[in-house]
Amino acid sequence: MTATADAGQVNSGRARARRAGAGRAKAGRVDAGRVDAGRVDAGRVDADGFRRALAVHAAGVVIVTAQSGGIPVGLTATSFSSVSLEPPLVSFYVDRSSTTWPSLRAAGHFAVNVLACDQADLAARFARKDVDRFAEPTRWRPGPLGAPLLQDVSAHLVCLPYETADVGDHILVVGLVAEARVHGPGRPLLYHQGRFGRFIAHP
Repeated sequence: MTATADAGQVNSGRARARRAGAGRAKAGRVDAGRVDAGRVDAGRVDADGFRRALAVHAAGVVIVTAQSGGIPVGLTATSFSSVSLEPPLVSFYVDRSSTTWPSLRAAGHFAVNVLACDQADLAARFARKDVDRFAEPTRWRPGPLGAPLLQDVSAHLVCLPYETADVGDHILVVGLVAEARVHGPGRPLLYHQGRFGRFIAHP
């Protein structure tokens, strides 16, 4: 199953998304007085407790790939999310200290590889430093625009850079989906409590 977007849709989609985003931002403003009245003091949240709370949330796992200067680059992300259906937008976060991010940022497009449940080793490989992530046993091929597409994944999303924003100690990356292809209904790889695992549906 394949979905594609042409340049006209891309440009008009960007304009609509920005107008909609501006409206949502205006409608969603938080009054400082209400925050103070509620005595919200996020700066004093215990860091270890915060990490433990986040760890109980199960997240899907993707590998974001691109080609920069003729060299394939990629990283594992558990922060991937859909943003908008019209225009089709997705997002992920990357740590500001990432050594892969400068190459991803310089690329003209990137691919999101949605991992299947049996690809934990691949996810771990793309999370490690000082290793050739695209060497054997990694199996991949160049996509239609050049970004590496990993083999045996559940789906590919080929994206054009749409927006980035500094958010805390991470960078929010939003991509405009130019092509979406599903390869099978296989079960997803999940990340939970610092470990990779599988999804088991209720009967």
